[in-house]
Amino acid sequence: MAWLSLKVLLVGLSFLGCLYPLVDFSFSGETRGQKPNFVIILADDMGWGDLGANWAGTKDTANLDRMAAEGMRFVDFHAAASTCSPSRAALLTGRLGLRNGVTHNFAVTSVGGLPLNETTLAEVLRGAGYVTGMIGKWHLGHHGSYHPNFRGFDYYFGVPYSHDMGCTDTPGYNHPPCPACPRGDRPSRNLERDCYSDVALPLYENLNIVEQPVNLSALAQKYAEKATQFIRQASASGRPFLLYVGLAHMHVPLAGPPPSAGPGSLRPYSAGLREMDRLVGQIKDTVDLAGKNNTFLWFTGDNGPWAQKCELAGSVGPFTGLWQARRGGSPAKQTTWEGGHRVPALAYWPGRVPVNVTSAALLSVLDIFPTVLALAGAPLPRGRRFDGLDVSQVLFGRAQTGHRLHGNFESRAVPPQQRGCRRGRSASDCPPGAVQGLLRHWRSPSLRRERRPRAAPRAPPHLRPGSRPRGGRAPGRRRRGVPGGGAQGRGGSGGRAGRHRPGPRVPGGLQPGPFRAPLLRPPPPRLPLPGRVRAPCAGTPRSLPPRPREL
Repeated sequence: MAWLSLKVLLVGLSFLGCLYPLVDFSFSGETRGQKPNFVIILADDMGWGDLGANWAGTKDTANLDRMAAEGMRFVDFHAAASTCSPSRAALLTGRLGLRNGVTHNFAVTSVGGLPLNETTLAEVLRGAGYVTGMIGKWHLGHHGSYHPNFRGFDYYFGVPYSHDMGCTDTPGYNHPPCPACPRGDRPSRNLERDCYSDVALPLYENLNIVEQPVNLSALAQKYAEKATQFIRQASASGRPFLLYVGLAHMHVPLAGPPPSAGPGSLRPYSAGLREMDRLVGQIKDTVDLAGKNNTFLWFTGDNGPWAQKCELAGSVGPFTGLWQARRGGSPAKQTTWEGGHRVPALAYWPGRVPVNVTSAALLSVLDIFPTVLALAGAPLPRGRRFDGLDVSQVLFGRAQTGHRLHGNFESRAVPPQQRGCRRGRSASDCPPGAVQGLLRHWRSPSLRRERRPRAAPRAPPHLRPGSRPRGGRAPGRRRRGVPGGGAQGRGGSGGRAGRHRPGPRVPGGLQPGPFRAPLLRPPPPRLPLPGRVRAPCAGTPRSLPPRPREL
């Protein structure tokens, strides 16, 4: 009997031993199958050199530098456009403006927005069981169905467009300064064409206006409180969440106390940069407490700094665009120079993203859409072409390359010794043909169109070189393809018919042969249009504009 009991015990232990790997596998599969949370923070008008981890001269981003040390930093990360609305539309759709229809900024008077047939990241994730929230600047339409609550976000708190597109009681720092909202029955004073004094800036919570005009000095703290509240409530619900934060920093007007006259005083931009850094630090700390190992935090910018704002603009780092700046233009926002679309970018996910890694992969804001959906296990919307890539392998340290580097349309007009200037040396010293058009690096084949030089219209047969005029003899034999050649052509005064006589030397040591087409002088470079990308503070004293009087 004892032997039988021992035999049954051994068989039972063996059976349990066989089931143990299966039980462990089932539990591990449930853990791995848990969908991750996503927090996407988008800074406004922040330069590549404003991040201390990128540029040694910046000392105002302690929390962001700590995030870079605890995660991955991207040094070749680009926005999809160099202005607000197109860049934000590309982030939420994974498609360039030529596809999603957003190619310009939306104004206060705009009645439209991001086309309703476009599927946003929030709509896809909400269909996959996510709780979605958006805090901050929207700028993709603020009327009717274009509101964030109708574009996939369950919760919204923020301003509908840039906070300089409406007057406030505390205008903050701007260049040129704008007045505060008029009080009572006093008429508005529109002293500057870029100042909005007719409509007070509204602050929305879902579909309701909770404050108008907005108090800019308290806006950052409100954003931090709402973001913290959303993360905690979403984590307590047990459902995965997406939080998209569109910061007001570092767009003008900059809010903050007046600078002191002491030697250690901060200029308004540095003070605003530190305020933004504290806000991001609060969000990161909340993520660490609520779901550190299952939350992916992505920080980047919408475009480069607004150079026309002088001291109130950020730093482009080494991408100064000297060719453009020396001619009175701006190499930053609103241009296709690298300072306009190369932006800082950080990825933070403890346990998944390698620590203290710098990636040189060519990535874009367009990659956020397909990457987030791939990590969430959600399919891409059907019937759409996407310009971004799933770069999760780069995030996890398994790959080092992102997009394939394309040559721009002007590459054949650039001398060979200058075609590699973007990689070999600072892009600021490169000619415009080798630098402009970098936004085409990640453009898919369906959008690329090769610009071929148009063939010159052919003259009628009786007017072609070497032909006989109607009703008479040809005055002299001419070489085909070279105007003015032959007996009465260049360098010739008679001589044997058809004999080639060398003409004047062309600069650069090139000597045209008898059948060489005429050399065409390249067109003059296109300078920036006045009032759009021209830097008003270039060549002027860099003095701080006076702070407007608060009423």
